[in-house]
Amino acid sequence: MGRDVPAMVFTREDRRRYRTKMQQCLDALAQLLRDDRFETGRPQVGLEIELNLVDADGEPAMCNSDALEAIADPAWSTELGRFNLEINIPPRGLTAGGPDSWEAEIRAALNHADDRARSVGARLAMIGILPTLRQQDVGEASLSENPRYRLLNDQVFAARGEDLRIEVDGVDRLRTYADTITPEAACTSTQFHLQVAPEEFAAYWNAAQAIAGVQVALAANSPFLFGKELWHESRIPLFEQATDTRPEEIKAQGVRPRVWFGERWITSVFDLFEENLRYFPALLPLCDDQDPAQTLDRGDVPDLGELTLHNGTIYRWNRPVYAVANDVPHVRVENRVLPAGPTVADTLANGAFYYGLTRALVEEERPVWTRMSFSAAEENLHTAARHGIEALLYWPGTGEVPAAELVLRRLLPLAHRGLELSGMDAAWREPLLGVIEQRCVTGRNGAVWQKEMVHHLDAANRAGRHEALRRMTQQYLEYMHLNAPVHTWPVE
Repeated sequence: MGRDVPAMVFTREDRRRYRTKMQQCLDALAQLLRDDRFETGRPQVGLEIELNLVDADGEPAMCNSDALEAIADPAWSTELGRFNLEINIPPRGLTAGGPDSWEAEIRAALNHADDRARSVGARLAMIGILPTLRQQDVGEASLSENPRYRLLNDQVFAARGEDLRIEVDGVDRLRTYADTITPEAACTSTQFHLQVAPEEFAAYWNAAQAIAGVQVALAANSPFLFGKELWHESRIPLFEQATDTRPEEIKAQGVRPRVWFGERWITSVFDLFEENLRYFPALLPLCDDQDPAQTLDRGDVPDLGELTLHNGTIYRWNRPVYAVANDVPHVRVENRVLPAGPTVADTLANGAFYYGLTRALVEEERPVWTRMSFSAAEENLHTAARHGIEALLYWPGTGEVPAAELVLRRLLPLAHRGLELSGMDAAWREPLLGVIEQRCVTGRNGAVWQKEMVHHLDAANRAGRHEALRRMTQQYLEYMHLNAPVHTWPVE
């Protein structure tokens, strides 16, 4: 939900008009699909990275407005918490510019922003959950200044009617309540975008759903929350609970959550937007002046503003995106399961694995989603979030196997094949997917390093958990800037 919205109170009439307008948008989308109006010839990939701001001690820095002003780049924006920023990397062809161009572009943007943030006393941390974050850091005062965040917060709690309950059991146990949605700001992610032709969307979305657990197992980077050691990717259960509009009675009735894996394989991108309208009441019923039907009748392309705004308040782990660029509509899959970090090298390796593997699975004669239940894919996601690279995951034809073994024996060769089909030669593929291979061989990802480092510091210094987390965070930042993949990071 990146759109700026005004502070306001919604009436019943606003909600009635919005429901009508949403249906008009859905009808217009169906017409665009029937008329084959979408861009199909230039598949693009894109990337968004959410980051944390920290001070010199590795503690959260509540200064995103000042940092944004100092960075002065439209690619950057605020996020939910005052200690968050987000960068939107411009879209590109997967193989555009040669093997090092995307990495150079991303590193240059991050280094520039980090340098400018230092001028206001902050540094950027690319990590799934900031380990030094305390519960008192995510109260109402830490909401970003943009009115859209307070409006979203108010609407979530108006729908829910009571405080949020957050429960996560890992090595430690977390039980707490929250009276704002700001705990969601603890969840900072990497979001890979893939533009596809509408007729291919369902296959790519299904493939992305099928491998979500594998992605999280490989890239887990969020083992600590509010000083407690929880899941390897604690961001998954935290995000699911921190924006839940359902009190317990509504959950018991089977109402779907707004942070949602889904419940079935799909046959069209239309399925997902139709579900949005059918299952989820509007949180932000803001109508614009554009009439989608009249816009189509003129031969123009509608923005479908209500449809896209509503879609931005439903947090699917793989989200459909409708957008218009240069007066031509397109659709893309937004892959949202991965945490931020640890390095740009790790991020691009994760991206190569995702783009290559989904392409290979789409090309298979018998797609994996015809051989695997949807519930098994969802269970894989939560198993991977809990256990990380040590997780046992289900895959058709193999049953339950260790995630690293599944990747090395079955999925990494497929990722190579998918990238080859996309025009990426071996000299480019090998370094990227080699990072994934070595992560599996060593059994080390960001979550493993964080846990080992904290235990090492705690044993060596006996200064308490928070001090160990603070020192680990400072060391993390140093290794992050070296850009060596996390499986090479020492614990010392």
